[in-house]
Amino acid sequence: MFPEPIRELSAQVLAEYGLAGFMLATAESCTGGLIAGALTDIAGSSKVVDRGFVTYTNIAKTELLGVPASLLHAHGAVSPEVAVAMAVGALAKSRADVTVAVTGIAGPGGATETKPVGRVYVATAVRGGAAKAKEYTFPGDRDAVRMATVQAALERLRLARPTGSLR
Repeated sequence: MFPEPIRELSAQVLAEYGLAGFMLATAESCTGGLIAGALTDIAGSSKVVDRGFVTYTNIAKTELLGVPASLLHAHGAVSPEVAVAMAVGALAKSRADVTVAVTGIAGPGGATETKPVGRVYVATAVRGGAAKAKEYTFPGDRDAVRMATVQAALERLRLARPTGSLR
């Protein structure tokens, strides 16, 4: 179902987190559950994946993840601030040790002067640690932007994994 590079990266994330005894969760807007789908496409993922949130609307971001409406109003849904709030909210609403959150404009519409189609923010949050977002601008159509976002999110999960082990 997913391209081989994404399957391989998903398997690597699951193996690394599994060996360390860490759980993860996803909070997705523009990918609509594709990150969780890529991870759970791999057998044995239930040992690592705690849950996934699909929060496509601002109301869902607020209700499910606790993203303040004032933050959404001040910065817009596609912003590093909201991506971080989504990741932190997913951490608070799950048993995960690390979360990844994505928000962006996959296209073909939705662009503004300052936020073009392909603009995506990927944030990670680590329990007891930092939360941070990274900005990307991916080329291509809606499918290409969404798959590139999945890959970026998986790469960020690899980088965010805490050192050490819970086992």
